[in-house]
Amino acid sequence: MFDGRADAGHAGFAAALADASAQCLGYLQDQMQHLEGSVADAMRYSVVGGKCLRGFLVLESARVCGVSQNDALPVAAAIEALHSYSLIHDDLPAMDDDDLRRGQPTVHRKWDEATAILAGDALQSFAFELVSRATCDDGSKLRLITDLAKAAGVQGMVGGQAMDIAAETADEPLTLDQIITLQAGKTGALIMWSAQAGAIMAGHDPQPFRDYGDKLGLAFQIWDDVLDVEGDADVTGKAVGKDEARGKATFVSLLGLDAAKARAAQLVHDACECLTVYGDDAEVLRETAHFVITRRN
Repeated sequence: MFDGRADAGHAGFAAALADASAQCLGYLQDQMQHLEGSVADAMRYSVVGGKCLRGFLVLESARVCGVSQNDALPVAAAIEALHSYSLIHDDLPAMDDDDLRRGQPTVHRKWDEATAILAGDALQSFAFELVSRATCDDGSKLRLITDLAKAAGVQGMVGGQAMDIAAETADEPLTLDQIITLQAGKTGALIMWSAQAGAIMAGHDPQPFRDYGDKLGLAFQIWDDVLDVEGDADVTGKAVGKDEARGKATFVSLLGLDAAKARAAQLVHDACECLTVYGDDAEVLRETAHFVITRRN
């Protein structure tokens, strides 16, 4: 369903992202419809309203590498399930203590903390179940599962979150290099996995997509820091200004707002260059990179 959109410019990207979101969320809801109870209700609730950027990266990288949408969809849905788990837990009082996510009450506010923890746990395990359904050879499937476990665990997202929590009570604020390391785990690891998943499924060299995802993930987090300063909670769907209120070191606090924006723009340029070998076929992924630093939520 993404074929023929690579030369359509920004409109093509917007249509592709909307289609990916509808496909991923529809697939997730369909796969969870038989589940019963409050935890299952919280799981279904938590996946609604997101951009599905990570799932889109899976589907679009798969298209570029010749993998059909139907074959890639379980993998795309898996990363959205795992991302939703991370948001549920990130919003908990012991973490960032947020009341609003995607414009709606966070899961622990709508239900309770126990339900939120269990819903996150269930979504995490469900993600790996979905990856196991990937239509590719067993070696590629094993790599997808192994790499996702690393990206989601202490070597990736969980490790980055732990660094972020520790930094709030540290005697000295984080340096720029430390923040880059932190965000490479907390935010970048799942984006990098998503960007290279299609190449792994196809048996292609994933390095160009891995390099693209690495730069894209850092640009994404820098722009999140920008939005925390100049965003509108009604548009972002979550609280803004929290980092400054907590005195946290961010890309904006260390670089300044204009320099942070310039750094993000350079990363986007570099990310696009990583896909030169794919020519026009990768144009929608280039549009994706530009979207990351123009989005308002």
